[in-house]
Amino acid sequence: MPRDVPADDLLRQVWGFDGFRPGQGEIVEAVAQGREVLAIMPTGGGKSLCYQLPALMRDGATVVISPLIALMRDQVRALTAAGVPAGALTSGNTQDETDAVLAALERRELKLLYMAPERLASGGAINLLRRAGVTAIAVDEAHCVSQWGHDFRPDYLRIGELKRMLGVPLAAFTATADAETRAEIVTRLFDGAEPVTFLRGFDRPNIRLAFQPKDSPRKQLLTFVAARRGQSGIVYCASRARTQTLAQALNDQGHSAVAYHGGMEADLRRRVESRFQQEDGLIVCATVAFGMGIDKPDIRWVVHADLPKSIEAYYQEIGRAGRDGDPAETLTLYGPDDIRLRRAQVDEGLAANDRKGADHARLNALLGLAEATGCRRRRLLAYFGEDMQADCGNCDLCLTPPRLFDGTQAVRMALSAMLRTGEWFGAGHLIDILTGHTTEKVRERGHDKLPTFGVGRDHSRGQWQAIFRQMMGLDLCRPDPERHGALFLTDAAHPVLRGVDSVTLRHDTTLRARGANVLRTQVDEEDEPLLSALKARRRALAEAARVPAYVIFPDRTLIEMARLRPQDLDQMARVSGVGAKKLESYGTEFLSVIAGDQPDMHPHRRALAGRPEGILFDRLVAAQNRLTRGEDGTEKPLSCSTAQLRRIAESRPADQAALSRHLDAARLNRFGPAFLRQIAES
Repeated sequence: MPRDVPADDLLRQVWGFDGFRPGQGEIVEAVAQGREVLAIMPTGGGKSLCYQLPALMRDGATVVISPLIALMRDQVRALTAAGVPAGALTSGNTQDETDAVLAALERRELKLLYMAPERLASGGAINLLRRAGVTAIAVDEAHCVSQWGHDFRPDYLRIGELKRMLGVPLAAFTATADAETRAEIVTRLFDGAEPVTFLRGFDRPNIRLAFQPKDSPRKQLLTFVAARRGQSGIVYCASRARTQTLAQALNDQGHSAVAYHGGMEADLRRRVESRFQQEDGLIVCATVAFGMGIDKPDIRWVVHADLPKSIEAYYQEIGRAGRDGDPAETLTLYGPDDIRLRRAQVDEGLAANDRKGADHARLNALLGLAEATGCRRRRLLAYFGEDMQADCGNCDLCLTPPRLFDGTQAVRMALSAMLRTGEWFGAGHLIDILTGHTTEKVRERGHDKLPTFGVGRDHSRGQWQAIFRQMMGLDLCRPDPERHGALFLTDAAHPVLRGVDSVTLRHDTTLRARGANVLRTQVDEEDEPLLSALKARRRALAEAARVPAYVIFPDRTLIEMARLRPQDLDQMARVSGVGAKKLESYGTEFLSVIAGDQPDMHPHRRALAGRPEGILFDRLVAAQNRLTRGEDGTEKPLSCSTAQLRRIAESRPADQAALSRHLDAARLNRFGPAFLRQIAES
């Protein structure tokens, strides 16, 4: 592809998009200019395009350091389908695949080469990249260089050395990078020199945020999924066993669901990954092992059946949904047991105390989000340093504002009960004391004689459970792993106990969670049969090519086809996501579903489909046909080749002299005036 093609034109020709997403254009320009770039973009914000497109605008090849084999293979398949020469060197390659990539590198045919960071340890990696003519480095998931990143990869530390030895510019991309992580990226990848930094915000406005306290959690999950039958989704679970039981429960309800966790055989995990990419409506119940490499654009929902381990993990995991930009939903279920588990995981870990403190702070941020009383999105973005001026209108608390009450007195009662019992007991026993419930355990310890015995009778047991859960969520108390989960006061609790600080709690968190709303259909009712037929054709093509369905076309492209109902290749080319290569490969296939069998179109004309040049080409053909035997119809037949007509349509010569570069004297004499009129009028 020529270097001098503008970025906007390449975007249309290769990817089939009429414009960049917010924030993409400036990053593409900076990377294409060879500047050192750090780009922090939201999940689903189009990071990959920001290094893939500049690779086509620059001489030489771009090496992409990426952490997961599945992600690399998917991106290579998608690029190849779009007509971009790309390859990957991974441990998952067959020998034939590796040989083909190495041969293409030696011929300097590839524009993008994907590699895992571990391959940089190979002694021949540097020489290989030099011979391949690498002129730029792109680092995906750059937060992996940080010990604070969610998936630390020591071999990422070799990238800085690679940059120095090749002497080429580097662009780093991530969706998760707080100030601390950004500083470490600059140190490790850019040798401390400040790159051009683009902070494009963390907001994903198409994703609806929702939390529910656990109250028959399996039923809550099944209710949510039932309202979204047929849609692809992920259920994140805290344990391997739970992935199995929830997958079985969903299958029993007539859904198509599979389990996924790190304890499964590698071949079985790959089969699940492949099924999820290729099948419509498949649900995966997974641990966090199913994460960073998942790039399916039409995941419509993500459920956390258990509380995630941190706010960064939560953001990354919900970010799997709605990458196509269409509406998506999330739901996080949580309860006191989740909080105790996550606290214990931090406290019982082998990390240093300062690291444990940081991990507790990250968990606190997530619990604060769970127990929020106002717009969740504002709170989430505030954690990442982003200030929203108004409520989002697309979270559960915006859509159904909670009923609040002053919980200060109740919280002080609970804290007093903890202190008077030596901080040796969990919520269950403390609630017995507060509600005046005389159990054998209460009598044996004389806790029925405490001043706090029975002071909380105005609240039901269920209400007290919600109060204690919110107190843990607000980090007013924590479970002590050395005392079998007994609750103890934190520093934040003492101002409340002294009457200095007040506490606002939610009434509605003590109520049974309501079922989910059914999502609106993606197309009008009259277009649904056509959309189903288009998906069936896509499925057949994907299975034949052994690629994920979205590599053929993502859902949003099929939805646009169903709505617009293009009748020819020119109209098909205007559908978002239909680039030149995909139009050539699949345009006729999908047109036949929409409008029946299509007449053959010459390849030179098909290359101009959807462009003004295509209309001009047709007018030139018509003018030629009229003059084949001259103005009076008596001259010797004469015509131009389709290649000549295409070049004329693309170059639009303005006069006879310019036109003569494409036509000999005889054709210039017969067709020249007519062709120039068509060019002037188009």
